[in-house]
Amino acid sequence: MQQWFIHASLAYPFLVYGLIILFACAEGPILSIIFGILLKLGYFYFIPVYASLMVGDLIGDVGWYWIGRKFGHGFIHRFGKYFNITEDKVEKVTELFHRYKHSILFISKISNGFGFALITLMTAGMVRIPFARYLVINLSGQLIWTGLLLGVGFFFSQMYTTATNIFEQMTVVAGFVVLVVIFIGFSKYLRKRAGM
Repeated sequence: MQQWFIHASLAYPFLVYGLIILFACAEGPILSIIFGILLKLGYFYFIPVYASLMVGDLIGDVGWYWIGRKFGHGFIHRFGKYFNITEDKVEKVTELFHRYKHSILFISKISNGFGFALITLMTAGMVRIPFARYLVINLSGQLIWTGLLLGVGFFFSQMYTTATNIFEQMTVVAGFVVLVVIFIGFSKYLRKRAGM
């Protein structure tokens, strides 16, 4: 199995990494953790995976920026309910942009928005943050965020593969689940505090 993955990534790099970019456009964070695990297992090489995940996630973010900039309120009225984006939420994020300038965009990126990343990305387009500045801030956060998630997957995979018995393996899995639950709970808490 391992040899097949490595062979595919070497023989068909444009296809394999193109698919990674494509899927990362939609779900970069989960994919980053999965590839952190696959890196530890030796299925892929770090640099091309890291670059592909970042490019895919960045393409998705740029798409949301331009949707906000070009279609803004019209998009929210027609499709906002499918993405949990409302005018009230955009108004609150707009206030945050005015209060904290561009730092809110960077913080949202490195925390994956704690549940309101899409709203932040769209609002950045709606308030017309210059695209070059948006790209630099977003890319800076992306470097940290993708690396962190790859590290999480790699770290837990390392712990799991070095566990000497079933109890240690279950402890690693439980630790990972607890970490995910804490992140989700903290995200909900922040959204509630922000009225979102």
